[in-house]
Amino acid sequence: MGNRLSKIYTRTGDDGSTGLGDGSRVAKDSARVTAYGTVDEANSTLGLLLASDVPDDIRELLTAVQHQLFDLGGELCIPGHAAIQDVDIERLEQHLDRYNDDLPPLKDFILPGGGEAAARCHVARTVVRRAERDTVTLARHDAVRPQAIRYLNRLSDLLFVLARVLARASGHGEVLWHHERRTR
Repeated sequence: MGNRLSKIYTRTGDDGSTGLGDGSRVAKDSARVTAYGTVDEANSTLGLLLASDVPDDIRELLTAVQHQLFDLGGELCIPGHAAIQDVDIERLEQHLDRYNDDLPPLKDFILPGGGEAAARCHVARTVVRRAERDTVTLARHDAVRPQAIRYLNRLSDLLFVLARVLARASGHGEVLWHHERRTR
């Protein structure tokens, strides 16, 4: 474990720079800071989702994912560090398959909604997608392990499936996009 903060403000970032986990300093708007910052934002949206009424099995899964997202943020904050492994991605795929097996096949696009928990899950999904895009941008400039991008990709897929599950469990149901809603 690194140094514990006894004082929250240090004033070292007042010049627009921030310290990475390896001690180097970069601009606060660098691709690396943007990527791990968006991963942190994604983690916060999962916290908001967990503040709503979700089934215990989903709560347990998302709490484990929060820990992994924290690890992923560390991986992105410390150049050369590895935290997310192939087994973590495989575990997401197993959960994805398990929850998706009970859902009817998609025939229409789904709009974000379907009750409070499902809507929050959709927000989390979109933030994870942005974290994935930001991590891909970072990978264009700097070394990023492919596991980081794959993890975010699978996680957004899992959150989409969980939003469907939560919408159905809430009794609100899924909100389907009506593409033929306009009169001609």
